[in-house]
Amino acid sequence: MANTDKNKRYKKPKPYRVSASKKVNKEKAPFRIIPLGGLKEIGKNCTLIECNDEILIIDCGLAFPEYEMFGIDIVIPDFTYIRDNMEKIKGLIITHGHEDHIGGVPYLLQEVNVPVYASPLAMGMIDHKLEENYLTCDRHVIKAGSKFRIGSFRIEAIQTNHSIADSLAYSIKFPGGHVVHTGDFKIDYSPLDGKVIDLNRLSQLGDEGVDVLLCDSTNVMRKGYTPSEAVVRESIDEIFDNTESRIIIATFASNVHRIKYFIESSMKHNRRIAVSGRSMENVIALSRSLGYMDDLPESVFIDISQIRNVADRNLTIITTGSQGEPMSALTRMAYDNHKSVKLKKNDVVVFSSSPIPGNEKVVSQVVNKLYEKKVEVVLASTMDVHVSGHASSEELKLIHTLIRPRFFMPVHGEYRHLIEHAKLSSRLGQPKNRIFVLGNGDALEVDNRKAQIAKEFTSGEDVMVDGYGIGDVGSVVLKDRKTLSQSGLITVSVALDSVTGALMAEPILNTKGFVYVDEHQDLLREALNIVYNTIGKARSQGKFDEAALNRAIRSDMKTFIYRKTKRNPVIIPAILYV
Repeated sequence: MANTDKNKRYKKPKPYRVSASKKVNKEKAPFRIIPLGGLKEIGKNCTLIECNDEILIIDCGLAFPEYEMFGIDIVIPDFTYIRDNMEKIKGLIITHGHEDHIGGVPYLLQEVNVPVYASPLAMGMIDHKLEENYLTCDRHVIKAGSKFRIGSFRIEAIQTNHSIADSLAYSIKFPGGHVVHTGDFKIDYSPLDGKVIDLNRLSQLGDEGVDVLLCDSTNVMRKGYTPSEAVVRESIDEIFDNTESRIIIATFASNVHRIKYFIESSMKHNRRIAVSGRSMENVIALSRSLGYMDDLPESVFIDISQIRNVADRNLTIITTGSQGEPMSALTRMAYDNHKSVKLKKNDVVVFSSSPIPGNEKVVSQVVNKLYEKKVEVVLASTMDVHVSGHASSEELKLIHTLIRPRFFMPVHGEYRHLIEHAKLSSRLGQPKNRIFVLGNGDALEVDNRKAQIAKEFTSGEDVMVDGYGIGDVGSVVLKDRKTLSQSGLITVSVALDSVTGALMAEPILNTKGFVYVDEHQDLLREALNIVYNTIGKARSQGKFDEAALNRAIRSDMKTFIYRKTKRNPVIIPAILYV
């Protein structure tokens, strides 16, 4: 009977609150939702809502490069559709200040001058990024409960809980309908800042009628409920109560309320706090200026360069590096490269985080190095020093039950997460033909009461950033870099008479990352003979123009090297005509 009731609620969701005598069958404008990032992946979240020649952007994040993206710094969404429709862009709203939601903002602002709406902490982080890139923007600071207009979009910011302060969900109403985007969230009844997710408002929005729900899918495969931050507080208290050594805590710099509690617990135990890592220093300074940590006395902090003057039992170090980043402060400590911190036997190092998928190996390497230093390592897998910021399955069920959308589109997750979230929604009674799993670059097109997916509506490809280059490294370059990393490089330098094609000097072979030269002289001499033979053959056929000779040397050398070594190094001929 309960299932029947749920089906009825989904098939006939309450529309907007209009009295029976005043109901009007008014056609809504068609609209589309276009994800440029964040689907079938974790990272570079960016979603467009387009209606009546107006576009609203929700988040603009980055992703960190995958293992085989050699030399790539970060990955951002493809802004092709935004560039092609620049005149339609009305604004950018930010759900929260994590890199996968704001990291792409400087790159977006280089393409289009768009007003940015964000909470105080997220805006402060964006400001810092813009300063580093000599950029400015039309900035608007908003808070939970704020209601504002961007073009024809009427937007309301709603309080949620996540692993960073000031996280927001959004209700977005416009001529085409009503969309609710949860942002990244969990339901925490005892958050460290005391600001509980506004379930009452979400329920009211469900009563008003929601056309499309976009909902965080990250932890859909976890049963039950995500633990409260209060669990971390209890574990940290236990560590401080039982430790006389230095305590070094590595966590995400953005987890402001957790960091504040680390500081408060240190103060209770007569410890001073040293901060290490540029991002940690920046976020703590920003948090203090915004009032999140304004009640902490300056005297509790000590410069990291002065820690030798403090007894071990009176010192806490809060640091970056929980993800094993190569240049982070904790990694430098583990490898004895930190200029101020030398690890000691019995130091306690706490990882107040879990490895982001893909980072497990590098985190493990750092942990092993710490063990070699005879320090005590506390991991989230052995003690509750970290909890996720994303809703587990039971919390997701509650959100679906409160909002009761006409259509549902899972977001923020790998493909398996999106599929499992679709199944969860279906089990709650949402008709399967009203659940849409998209990929980046697809579009969900909604026309009054109908919806359908337009596959590959625009480009949803990764845009790779390498130094100052944005998008100039593609699959061909990455393939070459992969080959170089696996089999190395051989260059063949040849000087020829520009008239006769005769060799002017002995060809020179140089190798990098291919073989140890001193032990493979015979192989290199054979390879040199191949070059002689190729040049002689080309000359006898009168084919010694640069392009033809390049191809011939590369082809013959590739065949020879593979036959001898079963390797495929990159071969680059350099021909000079004298």
